[in-house]
Amino acid sequence: MIRLGSNSPTRALILKNNNIEFIQNGGDFNEDSIKTKNPKSFVYEATLGKYQELYKKYGIEDMPLLVADSVVTANNELLRKAKDENDARRMLQLQSGNKTSVITCMIYKSKNKELLDLSITTYEFAAFDKKDMEAYINSGECFGKAGAIMVEGFCKPYIKKVEGYESTAMGLCVEKLKTFME
Repeated sequence: MIRLGSNSPTRALILKNNNIEFIQNGGDFNEDSIKTKNPKSFVYEATLGKYQELYKKYGIEDMPLLVADSVVTANNELLRKAKDENDARRMLQLQSGNKTSVITCMIYKSKNKELLDLSITTYEFAAFDKKDMEAYINSGECFGKAGAIMVEGFCKPYIKKVEGYESTAMGLCVEKLKTFME
């Protein structure tokens, strides 16, 4: 049993689908306090901030702690969660017909092990159909996701090439995590 320090339903689903028992306790870390625009630095600082908050609150005596965060980047621009429909549209247009990377950082700490991982999965997308994109935005599924990206949903038919794990793009590199768990 581990403590998932994230409010993400997708991360919870990844653990469930991989038969990893967990309880979910997200935190209140304010990502807006991070000043860097560098995607790798941002995701590391966000994960570390969440980890420090939840480690102080829960520790690791009862169960290991797992914290993760993801960001998306296209054309070296940091893409966080869409603020509104126009922001989602802008991010998706930037990714359409382009290479897009999802960077996921995770920290796993138990009494005996500690893992700090930064994983990247890069997609090359075909141009998004405008009607499909508008339907995706109108569905609301794009909100709450870094870069408004949903590789397991909307983006899937547009993937021309992929380098890396799909789980990384979904927010948690479970393949790496499983090798470190006790």
